[in-house]
Amino acid sequence: MHKKILVTGGAGFIGSHLVEYLINQGHEVTIIDDLSGGLMRNVDARAKFVKASIVDAKIVDETVKGKDVIYHLAAYAAEGLSHFIRRYNYTNNLIGSVNLINSAIKHKVERFVFTSSMAVYGSGKPPFDEEDIPKPEDPYGIAKYAVEMDLRVANEKFGLNYTIIRPHNVYGSRQFLGDPYRNVIGIWMNRVMQGKAPLIYGDGKQTRAFSYIEDIIPCLAKAGFLEEKNEIINLGASRAVSLKELAEMVKNAMESDIAPMHVEKRHEVEHAHCTTSKSEKLLGYKESASLEEGLKAMANWAKSVGPMNPIIWEGYELTDGLPTFWQNLAMEYPEANQRINASDLS
Repeated sequence: MHKKILVTGGAGFIGSHLVEYLINQGHEVTIIDDLSGGLMRNVDARAKFVKASIVDAKIVDETVKGKDVIYHLAAYAAEGLSHFIRRYNYTNNLIGSVNLINSAIKHKVERFVFTSSMAVYGSGKPPFDEEDIPKPEDPYGIAKYAVEMDLRVANEKFGLNYTIIRPHNVYGSRQFLGDPYRNVIGIWMNRVMQGKAPLIYGDGKQTRAFSYIEDIIPCLAKAGFLEEKNEIINLGASRAVSLKELAEMVKNAMESDIAPMHVEKRHEVEHAHCTTSKSEKLLGYKESASLEEGLKAMANWAKSVGPMNPIIWEGYELTDGLPTFWQNLAMEYPEANQRINASDLS
């Protein structure tokens, strides 16, 4: 059935793939994106594009009006960095989301699909299950969990139906390579193309499961049309690998002879991966490619677009305990002309 759909963050990595998929399914799609983590080259020409921040409540309300389904992907998703940009994190990831929820209630949106994060689980015992009680350990995870709770209350009070998706460590083509703070595979591939060593924080024994974009998108699209309402669903791969193992895989995929370099340990969850049974049952999730195959496909794409100069933070809200490798980014990339300050809330 044809629907009018809004995708926030539709110029970004996951969002642009979702927009393309939804349009190919016959839906009318509008994108709202401020291009802070997305690129115009990712924007499907068949979609209506609104360049704006979801922090702008007036524009959000104008854009939500008349939509049947909202897929809310826009966020600044840097878990470790969120400790040092707390106000920025909550403004963009929490207040911006509340603007969308308010408008969704006001304009009687049929379904609100929210991409939360595995960060809500914190350092519990993996595999994380949807029945586990969230205990986020960083401001990013806290913001995501707050939005989840707000959606539950919005449903109980106003009848807003939602689906919460908790994707994790998604990788593939169109990943934003110019962000040195998040998405480890993209960071490493970008550094290799710049002739720099990939950085491993600590001993590299941390484990994660990495989810291929082609496996995620059909499931995410289906989340807006589920008969089951108000569900929370993990979405992503189940195979956990250590970052040390992953670095070797990326090196092979990039056909690189640059060895990774270990740097100081940062504060992060040691082990994280999720159960897949609910996503398999409700969304039809299945893995179409091995991690090695997915990495090779992403490596070929990365080489085709080439490296990106990073966007560097230079105005943190807090600096106590800020890892030295982030403090030194400006010196490592003196040619970088894109910089961001925590006072910028656009």
